[in-house]
Amino acid sequence: MAGNHHGHTPAAWTGVIIAFIGFCVSGAFMVLANPLGFWAGLVIVALGGVVGMAMSAAGLGQPKSTHPPHKVASDS
Repeated sequence: MAGNHHGHTPAAWTGVIIAFIGFCVSGAFMVLANPLGFWAGLVIVALGGVVGMAMSAAGLGQPKSTHPPHKVASDS
């Protein structure tokens, strides 16, 4: 997919990094058999998605005009 710039934005990178940290926290607490820490890690994963969407809404995501138009098949 040459020329595809999907996800190369500060919003995407920040959201993924936060979600990855949450995944690592959750995994560590799962091995340690600590359910509260496991669920806290999953909350961090969800927070990564919220932060990414908020940053995208603030203008740090990919502009809508760079998306290619969708082709719709016609029945003619």
